[in-house]
Amino acid sequence: MVNKKVFLFAVLLIVANITANYFYTRFDFTKEKRFTLNPKTKTVLDKAKQQVTITVFLDGELPAAFKRLQRATADLLNDYKANSAVKIKVVFTDPIIGLAQQEQDTVLNHLYQIGIEPTNLNIKNDAGFTQKTIFPMAIVQAGDRQISVKLLQNLDAGGNYEENINNSIQNLEYVFTSAIKKVSTGENPRIGFTEGNGEPSDLYLSDAMKSLADSYEVGRVDLNQISKKGLDKLKILFITKPQQEFSEAVKYKINYFVMNGGRMVWSIDQVSASLDSLRGKGEQLAFNNKLNLDDMLFIYGARINYNLVADLNCAEIPVAMSGGAQRDVQMAPWIYYPVLLPDTSNNIVRNIDGVKTEFLSTVDTIGIKGVRKTPLLRTSPYHILYNTPKLLSLGVVAEVPDQKLYSNRPQNAAVLLEGTFPSVFVNRAVPAGITESYGTAAQSKNTKMIVIGDGDIFLNQVSARDGSVFPLGFDRYTQRNFGNKAFLLNVADYLSSDDNLIELRNKEVKVRLLDKQLLRQSKTKWQFINLILPLLLLISFAIFQHYYRKYKYAR
Repeated sequence: MVNKKVFLFAVLLIVANITANYFYTRFDFTKEKRFTLNPKTKTVLDKAKQQVTITVFLDGELPAAFKRLQRATADLLNDYKANSAVKIKVVFTDPIIGLAQQEQDTVLNHLYQIGIEPTNLNIKNDAGFTQKTIFPMAIVQAGDRQISVKLLQNLDAGGNYEENINNSIQNLEYVFTSAIKKVSTGENPRIGFTEGNGEPSDLYLSDAMKSLADSYEVGRVDLNQISKKGLDKLKILFITKPQQEFSEAVKYKINYFVMNGGRMVWSIDQVSASLDSLRGKGEQLAFNNKLNLDDMLFIYGARINYNLVADLNCAEIPVAMSGGAQRDVQMAPWIYYPVLLPDTSNNIVRNIDGVKTEFLSTVDTIGIKGVRKTPLLRTSPYHILYNTPKLLSLGVVAEVPDQKLYSNRPQNAAVLLEGTFPSVFVNRAVPAGITESYGTAAQSKNTKMIVIGDGDIFLNQVSARDGSVFPLGFDRYTQRNFGNKAFLLNVADYLSSDDNLIELRNKEVKVRLLDKQLLRQSKTKWQFINLILPLLLLISFAIFQHYYRKYKYAR
């Protein structure tokens, strides 16, 4: 009888193991469903037509934090394999393990060429610190197409490893799903940042373009020179902080781009003001810019107002508090640098930090048939609006603001417009300078655009000492990271695709870390409990067993 039960148990165990090889499942009991794939991911996997090979270079001896990132990557890719309509091959490798220095240099050079960049870590050990080169990246390949994927996100100045690793784990599903879609479909949207109308140089757009270049083809576009064929190749057009008036011919090209279904981002300074000018003179007159764009934006459904927002929820600037050879430089709130609050009901800005702006104007929406308007970023309730022209002075940093004056209803600073837009040039003559035939559509294809009342929102800071570039959203004075880069990436993702993969960026994984302060305080107590309690339980069980057996068999 016993042998029969053992035999049946062994058969069931073998059947269960064989079944597990063909059917993969697991139960997700986490509150945030961290181990459950988003339906958007499953749709992308269902549409894949050929084998996908994913090579992950994060392998070998790793620090604990990167081990966690490696395990999270492996878990996610196992789910991909189980839910994919095609075979997904996953390989983990350390590309330089066991290689001589010369061989390592050759491999590193090859990896650079395909977009795989290493990260150098200083690891503490008994002898002090040792440097280790790791590769928190992957290659996703299907057929003859491949794309590099960064596993380690948001490694910006001022960050810490625990926060960066957690952000990276939250972002894994998005980066892999997006990459699989691109290699499977061959899509690689083009993004253009305009130039030719006084826009900032590449230096100030450096981190924005570099960050987008991981997933898109990115470059500068001169609207005065670009042809119809060039416009047709673009998916998104960023107009960022122009300083010169737009000609009717350039506006005609922009209107054609919109009518043809192109996506627009208007990041406009409606008022001219500069902190550098203020520092030099102490005062500056903020005056209205003449860009000749108001009529276009009005017809599309938005208006950037000629005003300045002074907000108590603001960034800080360094200010010299005393004169003399030894100046006392302190950080002071600068109300003309509002930090905008995301409207958390929208996927584009959900789960991002406050977004820093400089000399911001508010944005109103206009009732246009067929166009939906969605607020994205707003001022805080503690602000005041100034009409321009207005005299600005650095002396405001020393003033105590009147809370009653600054209590107002939050105002829109960035809005999303979606739908079919009317043409600006319907029933109008073709402007001088247009030599190609662009067509005269009265209404656009279904498309999207975002209107922002600040031109600096996508510009990075540049070191005055050596010209080095700081990450977008990082303030070199306060060492604080704002949500500008996350906002940029989300905007590009939302506008470039109708699949709304942006939802994957909003996945939240809570890391419930131990309280290190409490751990130090309670260290001895818990060591005692962990050592003594198991022994006491064992002794108690032994005593109970002894007396139970004595009672049972003594009768």
